[in-house]
Amino acid sequence: MSKKKSKKLSEKQLLKEIKRKFLQNKEAKLSPNQIKKKLRLQNAKEDIRQAFSILEDQKIIRHQGKGKFSAFDEGEGKKQKDKTTVGYVDMTLSGSAYIVCEDIEDDVFVSAKNLGGAFHGDMVKIKYYYPRRRRRPEGKVLDVVERSSHYFVGPINEFKNYSIVFAEKKRAAIEIYVRPEDRKGAKNGDLVVVKVEKWPKKSGESPIGRVTSVLGSEESDEVRMKMILVNSGFPLEFPEAVMAEAEAIPEEIPLTEIHRRRDMREVLTFTIDPADAKDFDDAISLEHKDNGDIEIGVHIADVSHYVLPGTALDEEAYKRSTSVYLVGRVLPMLPEKLSNVLCSLRPNEDKLAYSVIFTFDKKKRLKGRWIGRTVIHSDHRFSYEQAQEMLDGKDGPVKKEINQVNAIAKDLRNHRFQTGSINFSTDEVRFELDEKGKPIAATVKEPKESNQLIEEFMLLANKSVALYIKEKKEAPQIPFIYRVHDLPDEDKLQDLATIAGELGFKIDTSSPKGVAKAFNAITEKAEKEPAYKIISHLAIRTMAKAEYSSDNIGHYGLGFSDYTHFTSPIRRYSDVIAHRILFRNAGDQIYRTNKAKLEEKCQHISRQERKATDAERESIKLKQAEYAEQFIGHTVEGVISGMIDRGIFVEVLDSKSEGLIGFDKFGERFDLGASNASAKGLQSGRRLKIGDTLKVKIIEVDLHRKQIEMELAED
Repeated sequence: MSKKKSKKLSEKQLLKEIKRKFLQNKEAKLSPNQIKKKLRLQNAKEDIRQAFSILEDQKIIRHQGKGKFSAFDEGEGKKQKDKTTVGYVDMTLSGSAYIVCEDIEDDVFVSAKNLGGAFHGDMVKIKYYYPRRRRRPEGKVLDVVERSSHYFVGPINEFKNYSIVFAEKKRAAIEIYVRPEDRKGAKNGDLVVVKVEKWPKKSGESPIGRVTSVLGSEESDEVRMKMILVNSGFPLEFPEAVMAEAEAIPEEIPLTEIHRRRDMREVLTFTIDPADAKDFDDAISLEHKDNGDIEIGVHIADVSHYVLPGTALDEEAYKRSTSVYLVGRVLPMLPEKLSNVLCSLRPNEDKLAYSVIFTFDKKKRLKGRWIGRTVIHSDHRFSYEQAQEMLDGKDGPVKKEINQVNAIAKDLRNHRFQTGSINFSTDEVRFELDEKGKPIAATVKEPKESNQLIEEFMLLANKSVALYIKEKKEAPQIPFIYRVHDLPDEDKLQDLATIAGELGFKIDTSSPKGVAKAFNAITEKAEKEPAYKIISHLAIRTMAKAEYSSDNIGHYGLGFSDYTHFTSPIRRYSDVIAHRILFRNAGDQIYRTNKAKLEEKCQHISRQERKATDAERESIKLKQAEYAEQFIGHTVEGVISGMIDRGIFVEVLDSKSEGLIGFDKFGERFDLGASNASAKGLQSGRRLKIGDTLKVKIIEVDLHRKQIEMELAED
């Protein structure tokens, strides 16, 4: 099939095409760059922006904030007059807050008295206005739409007829009243987890809660990790109703269910996962056909068979939306009986799966696919290290088959990068922990072929499922959950190009393909030069965050026009939704879920994913700080990873931990360059730049704040 050629349109044609694109899907939010990509336009960016401006004046489209536009309708004017919107509370130390809204460029300031009982991270409905002579809008909370968390951690303090838990969360302090009967045996000063049962309706009032668990001392690894989870908004335990439902599910697969599925138990199947994994989401099978073709199956745990809509299990899985992986532990989305037993594709057990079977010809070219429910039997379970040994030549039970699958995976990977995919490979630090959870060693994990083998087939399966829904070609399009990734922010991209230019590397920002090519070149150079590792990290920060959406704008980073998440339903609720919609659209069936409700779910899952990511980073920062404690007074090697007016950030090479060294500790003043990529000493003329290697001394570690203080250890 030939590709559509790019085109340059006249102003009249350009206005017509952009208008048509917005009217095709009135719910879509698109930027000028996305329109340029979707319509394959050769017109200059300024021409497209001008067309957007004209259409906005004509009330064909309206600005939705952050560079996105949508089709205008008659109801929009009234919404603007009311000046109400929804956003998220970002508390300040003073007790006031800023409300971060998608459809307003500036954050809305709300004083403490106008917060209406809202706390940090809550989704709120606000009324806002622009005061005279002030550019920033101010507002008032009308209603709390969704609480960011119902659980908090803090010490309990006993008074005559009540107790108070003094909790702290993301710069915001909160006092929670606890009745004597709700203390759960906690003593004065104990660190506890408290669940808020009644929220205040006015600012200045305190919520009322009950103690759910007594943690003990903050000094233990167990307690610190639980604090991270609770402060990130994740409950530590499953409700009783959820556990009861999980325990009631029979472990034996009924014969009637097996007969409804494609039976693949006789086909060679194996799993490759981390050595300490227990929740095996995916398995790979390989079968040689008589005509020389090879069938490679990607088998995914059929969680949707066990977790049914409307059950307590399903509601709790949706609330959590994701498993949370901290250093040395995991908080699962599903109870252990499901995540580690029923749904886990463990070896030597019959398991229910949802599968994508790919057919490759003798030349390793993809020629067909089949998607449907199966029953499988994994013959072998390998760690990534064991699989890598077979790829490196060591004998193993399926050495030949793993190498055959890997050969096709390498072709898929090469083709992906040739067609615009970006290599997001970054350094990942791994800690070896002692029996008390204290880090005793740190190593930087390097991606191996065994990891990439699994990655490529998961990407192919996710892409294929999204394409399957698209290829049904029903009008209107069948609502589906997509994993989307927008183009990089142009301002951030220009800043990155300036920094990279100062460090001797040119980034082509003229086209998305040029940017992708430059990013891949940076990643390739980063394998040998520390300076380029820092540029690679900065490049990733310029990227938009991937998220879930019912609007398919494509995945820029992967270079895919259609992509979803299908391959990890044990740990991602997004994949459960994808399985359900896919099943109801199998064969000739056509099923359309409510798109507006689906979009609400997409937004909730994206928020939960961000919380889980923040929790993971917090746990890594904690272990980095704990690991650095044993090196207080020692000199270590690091690389300059960033600069601010006060000083330089230095990243330690082995643990990737970061600390700030003030310019005052260099014995002279420094002039910071315009792009914050370099600094020059005013007396010595010494030049420091991002990527420079330095020797630093660790002088202090604050575990509570997870901060490491350093000083220069060289002349």
